[in-house]
Amino acid sequence: MRRARGFTLVEVLIALAIVGLLLTIAFSGLRVAMAAWTRGEDRAEAHQHVRAIAFTMARALGAAYPYRGAKGEAPELVMLFNGAEQKLEFVTQAPPLPLQAPIAFTAVVISLESGEETGLVVRERALPNRDPFTKAEIVMRDPGITSLAFKFQNEDGDWVDTWDGQDLKAIPRGIQLRLGSTVNGRAQTLPPITVTLRTTGATR
Repeated sequence: MRRARGFTLVEVLIALAIVGLLLTIAFSGLRVAMAAWTRGEDRAEAHQHVRAIAFTMARALGAAYPYRGAKGEAPELVMLFNGAEQKLEFVTQAPPLPLQAPIAFTAVVISLESGEETGLVVRERALPNRDPFTKAEIVMRDPGITSLAFKFQNEDGDWVDTWDGQDLKAIPRGIQLRLGSTVNGRAQTLPPITVTLRTTGATR
């Protein structure tokens, strides 16, 4: 009878090395999969966050009102609406963050700011008040928003980049809003949201 032959020390060491290599490969693949899943979750969460901000802004824009008031210390009443690509000053009946006391009209400033504190900034001030935009107080700051763009629709249906309510004596027929964020170094921009305004206050 032949005696059963056991494993030598060298064979055991080789087997352990192979098992260790296979485990290293398996765990490396798992780490890659987990990292990819986490990045996907982060992007999805950031996308939902930007969508929520965009719809909050759209609700406020949809309730924009052709409000005439004093823009500064001068008593002259002007249309309180000024729009640029990355900044909008307007009056709404549905502010993004309602003030503590219920009021009919709120002056709102939405802007994208740069410098030490970057991101989307929303300011509000109850009306009637002097200096409604320059003295509006910050109610929200979101550094996650890294791009902001407005466009304004005139009476002819054309879209323009700026709007001067004091000069045009009306607010636009519609406002287009586009927001974006940056997650893990990748920029994400939502499709534009177009809001039609109920009244422009234009005199014919």
